[in-house]
Amino acid sequence: MQRPNFSLDGKVAVITGASRGIGGYLAKALAHAGASVALLGRDETALAESVAALAAEGCQAHYFRADVAQASSLDAVFDRVLQALGRVDILVNNAGVEDLCASVDVTEALWDKIVGTNLKGAFFAAQAAGRRMLAGGSILNLCSLTSEVGLAGAAPYGASKSGLATEWAARGIRVNGIGPGYFRTALTEAFYRDDEWQQAMLPKIPLRRFGALEDLGGAAVFLCSDAAAYITGQVLYVDGGYLAAL
Repeated sequence: MQRPNFSLDGKVAVITGASRGIGGYLAKALAHAGASVALLGRDETALAESVAALAAEGCQAHYFRADVAQASSLDAVFDRVLQALGRVDILVNNAGVEDLCASVDVTEALWDKIVGTNLKGAFFAAQAAGRRMLAGGSILNLCSLTSEVGLAGAAPYGASKSGLATEWAARGIRVNGIGPGYFRTALTEAFYRDDEWQQAMLPKIPLRRFGALEDLGGAAVFLCSDAAAYITGQVLYVDGGYLAAL
């Protein structure tokens, strides 16, 4: 029996929003699985620190300053990745923003800010990566529980979290997603400052704990690897059983 190939040796992975949090951790997980990684983000100081830490662990890593909301700049960014690393095999669309606001108070500027990064930015990053995936590849979108269920105060965020897969399947490009449940990051910090919210939420999670970044690495490496060669158009929820218990 042939063993599943979870190795990313020889692959080049681009991770957006990689200066910290989930993006930074996924860059580390893919690097330790064998990929050469390109970290994209707006905070150049944080990116440089992350790349230095990965290099100290023996990983090949580069960083490139990029704002995915500036779609017209992404082709140039991916050209620089290609020049530095020679190829693009994997894209992790992690860059995202959120700003909790009642739907009746959402302004056009707030809508454009959130959808411009979470939806437009993800699409055009995928487009730029797909143009350079000459031998096929894998695109992994960071989704959310709001891809499945509504969340009060997060209407623009929920509307921005979806994707596509069928068009590029013939080119050997797989498009999947992982949907983190309740993970404490800079984006979700406002929730975790509320002890009452934590006490109310934990009983709704069958595994009875909030997610740790380490819980996401296995799912990401699997979906980006050849072990998932026949999987596309799917979202794998890493949520401690939250959705199953609804």
